Amino acid sequence: MNTLKHTPRNDVTWFRRYPPSSSTRMRLLCLPYAGGSASFYHSWANAFGDDVEVLATRYPGRQERIAEPCLESMEELADAVTTAVLPLLDKPLAVFGHSMGASLAYEVVVRLERRHGFCPSLLLVSGQQPPHRQRPRTAHLDGVESVLAEVRKLGGTDAALLEDPDLRELVLPALLADFSVVGRYAEKGPRPAMPVRCPVVGYVGDRDPNVTVEEVAAWSGIAPKGFELKVLQGDHFYLTPRRDELVADLASRLR
Repeated sequence: MNTLKHTPRNDVTWFRRYPPSSSTRMRLLCLPYAGGSASFYHSWANAFGDDVEVLATRYPGRQERIAEPCLESMEELADAVTTAVLPLLDKPLAVFGHSMGASLAYEVVVRLERRHGFCPSLLLVSGQQPPHRQRPRTAHLDGVESVLAEVRKLGGTDAALLEDPDLRELVLPALLADFSVVGRYAEKGPRPAMPVRCPVVGYVGDRDPNVTVEEVAAWSGIAPKGFELKVLQGDHFYLTPRRDELVADLASRLR
């Protein structure tokens, strides 16, 4: 049953919106990685032409929403993001997510298609195994130091911030909650490969310590409408040094 007309608006809470300079032709929903925030996508604001609006997702428990409790399951996050984006489906929508955000992107697309009868234009997944190739993860069960060790292994600017005791205290609750989301999502290993009705593009760094090129290529198993793989130089956070290359590729697909 389609519920698009009966949903209260909370998109102001959930999304930092970067409207285009001219009328909106389509929107790109961007979902951060574990421990990440909407500000990671700030540099993408006007990167896709003057008719693409970027929606950077603001998870609870960080930045403007730091006073709110974090969500600790993929199901809660996916339900909340799906509900929040419903009022913005008057234009075509592409969905991008990195790492935890890639799994969340998939779950949001599944909900939009099956619960609300809306098919996004593209699902863009980065640095993550598909649901049917998930490996159990236990960092969230092994304490704070285990989570911090995993963050350091993956790298990125957030890893350096955690060395500052004051900043660590500020960001640790959200980081632990997100690692719980990731761990609980993968705790039973592979999930059924539920296909989506839009084309899928997979992105991965060629030296990612967390996911292999072959694992990202396996997203083809949920993409009967077409799959493409893009490998870029770099580790798990190839998105930062290869930002221009990634954005150019995304822009070409959004056109």
